[in-house]
Amino acid sequence: THHPASPPKTVKLKMAALSAVAPVVAKVAAVTTTKAANNSAMMVWQPHNNKFFETFSFLPPLSDGEIARQVQYLLNNGWTPCIEFESADKAYADTHGWSGMDSSISAGYYDNRYWVMWKLPMYGCINPEEVLQEIRACTRAFPECFIRVAGFDNIKQVQCSSFLAHRPTNDTSFQGVNGRQVGDGGPQGGGGGGGGARPPPPPTQSTQKQNYSW
Repeated sequence: THHPASPPKTVKLKMAALSAVAPVVAKVAAVTTTKAANNSAMMVWQPHNNKFFETFSFLPPLSDGEIARQVQYLLNNGWTPCIEFESADKAYADTHGWSGMDSSISAGYYDNRYWVMWKLPMYGCINPEEVLQEIRACTRAFPECFIRVAGFDNIKQVQCSSFLAHRPTNDTSFQGVNGRQVGDGGPQGGGGGGGGARPPPPPTQSTQKQNYSW
């Protein structure tokens, strides 16, 4: 007996809808840019007549006692103190100067990175007072020059330390602590500590230079 084929069963696939819950992000208060909010917290570095040298040059002039302690540090490390001086117009290493050297092959060279040596390096020095005496003598001889103390390692044959010990008496190339920043902070100088001093006029185009002081 022939039985007719049963009709195919309809298979119904039920697809579950995919759903994702969006994460809840906490709202962050917008940062205000109003003058009132930033006036006391932001100051601008004074770029004119505000040059500095090596270690400690950003501080007020060091006293004899402070210089002596730094010299003692050099001696404790076995370094030889050496006193150097240079005139204000050549003290800053900001160009390749007058030598005419090709800066493309001598990029690290600056004519005035080396200053004039006062006498000889103080080999065998064990007392900071000896260095102070020579600084005083150099200052008397060249009061209008910058004077620094360097410490040399005679084993490695390199300079390991250097700091400014004297600025020319007529030096106006840097600002005091209260004149290094400017802004609208009012008499108190805002949060940058730079109020009080009137900024000097910008240098003329012929005298304006970048400073890459060593």
